[in-house]
Amino acid sequence: MYNFCIIANYSLSTVHCQLMKAVFRIVYCIYAFIWFAIFTLIAFPFVIIFSLFGKINGGNGICNLCKIWSDCWYFLLGIRHENIFESGYDPARTYVFISNHISYLDIPCIFKAIRKQTFRVLAKADLKKVPVFGYIYSRGAVMVDRGSTSNRAQSVRELKKLLAHHISVFIFPEGTFNETGDALKSFYDGAFRISIQTGTPVKPMLFLDNYTLMNYHSILSLKPGKSRVIFLEEISPEGFTLTDINLFKEKVYREMDRKLREYRASWIGSR
Repeated sequence: MYNFCIIANYSLSTVHCQLMKAVFRIVYCIYAFIWFAIFTLIAFPFVIIFSLFGKINGGNGICNLCKIWSDCWYFLLGIRHENIFESGYDPARTYVFISNHISYLDIPCIFKAIRKQTFRVLAKADLKKVPVFGYIYSRGAVMVDRGSTSNRAQSVRELKKLLAHHISVFIFPEGTFNETGDALKSFYDGAFRISIQTGTPVKPMLFLDNYTLMNYHSILSLKPGKSRVIFLEEISPEGFTLTDINLFKEKVYREMDRKLREYRASWIGSR
């Protein structure tokens, strides 16, 4: 009887603890989304003003605004960001930045990571449907509808034009969330095609902790903690042509895959 009471008390305590954690997480997520909405509304009029200055100058202003937005949001959420440079980058040069895609936090994390220059993100056209935020994002990013051949071609032309103006671009080569349980899912050609055609080096980045902080399964998985981004050695397209784009793509994929396993990325084997 005594042992039964101990077990019962322990079980009740465990249930109570789990319930408190669930309540805290819900309250924390509501707090985070309220601040997300507040900063989005504050940014909105500034984005309208920046948009008057054209896609280049106005877009640069929106990019810098998104950096401030991300700084404030991360600070209030208790997310501690750290950039780790296995290899740095020259802010005077242009790059095709790429990274793995594993979390809803990947978008603000981009603006926490690339600090030394302005850039543009290639983003899914579906994001334009999000009220207010979609408008802001569409003014500071290059939108692409992967289901439209003509739209994909237009987005490629825009990215090339930005690189010609010495503005770096950021692309998720996986295209969407990696739900395979492996380090990476297969890459699309786009980032590597642009790199070869413009002679712009690819700069791989690894988002290590975003899956732990807020995985793709639920927006209610958000929690505070450390956010690390690893900058890897740039990979030049020199010596590659469009006929051997798969070799170039595979070279980058192997290096990112190797490093994610070396850093023991938490989502590997999670499926």
